[in-house]
Amino acid sequence: MRKRHISDGLSVLRAALLNNYGKLYIVSTPIGNLEDITLRAIRVLKEVDVIAAEDTRHSRKLLNHYSITKPMISYWSEKEKIRSEDIIEKLRSGLSIAIISDAGTPGISDPGAVLIKRAIDEGIDVVPIPGPSAAIAALSASGLSTEEFTFIGFLPPKTAQRQKRLNELALEPRTLIFYEAPHRILDTLSDMEEIFSERKAVLAKEITKMHEEILRGTISEIIDMLKTRTIAGEYVIIVEGKSKEAVSIEEALEEVKSLMKRGKGRKEAVKMVAEGYGLSKKELYDRSLG
Repeated sequence: MRKRHISDGLSVLRAALLNNYGKLYIVSTPIGNLEDITLRAIRVLKEVDVIAAEDTRHSRKLLNHYSITKPMISYWSEKEKIRSEDIIEKLRSGLSIAIISDAGTPGISDPGAVLIKRAIDEGIDVVPIPGPSAAIAALSASGLSTEEFTFIGFLPPKTAQRQKRLNELALEPRTLIFYEAPHRILDTLSDMEEIFSERKAVLAKEITKMHEEILRGTISEIIDMLKTRTIAGEYVIIVEGKSKEAVSIEEALEEVKSLMKRGKGRKEAVKMVAEGYGLSKKELYDRSLG
């Protein structure tokens, strides 16, 4: 089976080379400040045959700023599957295409993943052109640990699903990075306060833009700060990971009970706590039955 997969992959690659397919460039664009674009990104956008944009009207502002005039195709999320096939056909014909989103990197909390996967499946050369990232920019200025971090992106919009996801992350020791919309920011922070308690956090608003602001403190302190500010724009939430300090078996049992009250099954709760604190799952499970 493995040999067949390798053979199939080589066949696709050979077909791509023989047919002289074009290349698909994944181009990162500014997340706010138009100066935050690489020289390579500008060159690629000027050299490709076609630019596939999430929203052509939005992207035209950037392209006009750098005097880039190329044919454009819209692939906004609801049309991504349909438009991906059109773009693949153009790539097969030998055209080079750059894919861009409204801001940041296509496929990272933005449309683009469907097209990129299709291009890879077809044996088309996919070339990343890196650039700005709201998550990394906010993390670099957060003051929280950058040694290990987990990018979550947008949480589910519905309260129950959002709380379920946060509960799953409650014992994650790595720094957590989220994106959130302004109309949900207070609800999300309130859920985080309940589930993560008084952890240190950072809220970055409108990174690289005119009204950029970075708030630091505990989750509850950040909520209090927001109450005196206008809530608008795009937000990045960064929360410190769960501390792995030594805990007694009694404290771990309380954590298990807390997770079970939030809807976790006993085995799942025990597994999360045991792995989070480096304890024996069997001992913790047996003690939880008492």
